[in-house]
Amino acid sequence: MREPSVAGYEHSTAFESGYLSVGEIHTIYYEQYGKEDGKPVIFLHGGPGGKTTPKNASFFDPAIYRVILLDQRGCGKSTPAADLRENTSHHLVSDVEVLRKHLKIEQWMVFGGSWGSTLSLLYAQMHPQVVESLVLRGIFTVRRSELDWFYKGGISQFRPQEYEAFINHLPEDQRDDPMSAYYKLMTSDDADTRLAAARAWSGMELCASNLYLDEEALKMLEDDVWVLAHSSIEAHYFNHGAWIEDGELLRRENIAKIRHIPTTIVQGRYDLVCTPKTAYDLHKVFPEANLIWIPDAGHSAEEPNTKRELIDVCDQLGKSN
Repeated sequence: MREPSVAGYEHSTAFESGYLSVGEIHTIYYEQYGKEDGKPVIFLHGGPGGKTTPKNASFFDPAIYRVILLDQRGCGKSTPAADLRENTSHHLVSDVEVLRKHLKIEQWMVFGGSWGSTLSLLYAQMHPQVVESLVLRGIFTVRRSELDWFYKGGISQFRPQEYEAFINHLPEDQRDDPMSAYYKLMTSDDADTRLAAARAWSGMELCASNLYLDEEALKMLEDDVWVLAHSSIEAHYFNHGAWIEDGELLRRENIAKIRHIPTTIVQGRYDLVCTPKTAYDLHKVFPEANLIWIPDAGHSAEEPNTKRELIDVCDQLGKSN
């Protein structure tokens, strides 16, 4: 019998929420949970194109942590929804800094999984002096090899039906470069074309994100706002390599900037979205980081043993200061 999911810590409602203008186009939304004068931690969600929910605070003990949840540009409650203008990795890094200064936080713990691990690494390498510790899960560095694995058929060795549905959504003469073909569909002038492509794109990712298929997660495909933001922003970022040079986050000179930061890497052995090799590649250039393998988990942070480990890591970091 499968073990029930781990609930994590319960939090009362957010003690603060608000919007911050970050330019002429975008306004970002944030919430704060837990202890108002507690140890600050920012949760950086996945995607790009995901969003935060109150459940994201459950990794952190409310008696210890001041938890900040941020909806990245175009995501969740940030406005305008799914807008691709002025929406790049470096804009997001700037937004995180704007929020830190707005909240008058000198240093904080940075917690990110999947795309959130990418953004966490980039932010820490650009602003190492304000990062107290890093907790990274499901490592993703946007290298071409990582993107090709998922979108050019590597994953079809494990999820053949789902990949077939994904690739068959495209005209046969456009299947050699599915990321580009999907990007064209998701920036079409026709709303139905955009939505159909977004569902096909997100459907494959949701099917691949858990060791056991999560039927509840698949219901997210019924949320037109989420599916359009998630898919179009992902396609936008991936078609531009997230504006990060291939391998940039793993370069020794960039790792040297964060080598002093206590860092924990939590990686599912059967992660089909962000494969274990990337976590191993990061650990090889950053051996000071603690690499924890979850032997019976895929990609999702909500898989029981992954969530237990992440909670335990945050509990230990909470006690260390």
